[in-house]
Amino acid sequence: MAVTESLRALLLRQDNDYRPITSRFEAENRHRWHEAGATPTRPCASVVIPAYNVAYCLPAVLDALSVQTHTPEIIVVDDGSTDGTADIARRHTCVDQVIRLPEHRGAATARNVGAVAASQNTVVFMDADMVIPPYVIADLAARADDAAVLLGFRHNVAHGTPLPDTPDIYEDHRVRWRPPVGTPLLYSGIVLDEPIDGWPLEHTRDLIDLGYGRTYYDWDLPRMVVTALLAVPRHAFFEVGGFDPEFGRLGWGMEDTHLGAKLIAAGLVVIPVRQAAGFHLDPPDAAALWQSKLASWPATLRYYRSLLEAPPPQRSALFTAETLRFLSRCEVNR
Repeated sequence: MAVTESLRALLLRQDNDYRPITSRFEAENRHRWHEAGATPTRPCASVVIPAYNVAYCLPAVLDALSVQTHTPEIIVVDDGSTDGTADIARRHTCVDQVIRLPEHRGAATARNVGAVAASQNTVVFMDADMVIPPYVIADLAARADDAAVLLGFRHNVAHGTPLPDTPDIYEDHRVRWRPPVGTPLLYSGIVLDEPIDGWPLEHTRDLIDLGYGRTYYDWDLPRMVVTALLAVPRHAFFEVGGFDPEFGRLGWGMEDTHLGAKLIAAGLVVIPVRQAAGFHLDPPDAAALWQSKLASWPATLRYYRSLLEAPPPQRSALFTAETLRFLSRCEVNR
């Protein structure tokens, strides 16, 4: 049956009370939700890494994945890199598949291809500049649920800076947020008259209170969905049609927010996993790259808002067929 309600309307009908899932996990495992060290009882996850000109950081990322306490399937999708990214991935012993796109298409397309190639029920999307502690994949796989999107977190580290002993979750702007004053905020457009020390997780009971379309200043529940480190049920990812590749054509940002909106509208809840945090390794030209990304933000935000006013696409079979056709054009190394 075709869905005629807009994506925005569907979001307004969904709560985010995920406590039955976390309570069941804690009762069955005798392990707290935010405590590191759980052991998965189901098949492990597939880790999908979109990679574009990341030779400067990819060895460290793959080295960290090679010592995970629970071995995942690792798929690196080289998005038409012009440096040594693909060769690094091919040489690393922990990588199960290296898929090289025939041309640069953007992270949305790369992630779609990786998800179609994945074999496990849980897909962990991870950026190619994220170095994670050894327990992270096991903790995400142990908590995976067919009705849940699991959020990991990132601690930005400047290029050339030694890594601290452990990631600090409070370095993630979704956990501790200090917005500018006197200027419209990029996502919502609201203007703050005075500085605030924002705590989006703390003040929303770890996002439980962000259901039914509620907001925390500039934040809503879909915007909390960030693919730097994110676990989703593979079947649900297919059912909502994966990432919209148009975001990659327009520029940077919002494809993960849109994916989050579609998954939430489909009835999934969004659950933080506080101990699932990694180091985000900034590139040598971080400032210039950030300015380039922000320049395309208005276009991707306009596109996202237009999608909110339309019914979500019912395109599971079409998405799979289109992505498989594109995968057939790619170079695949196992």
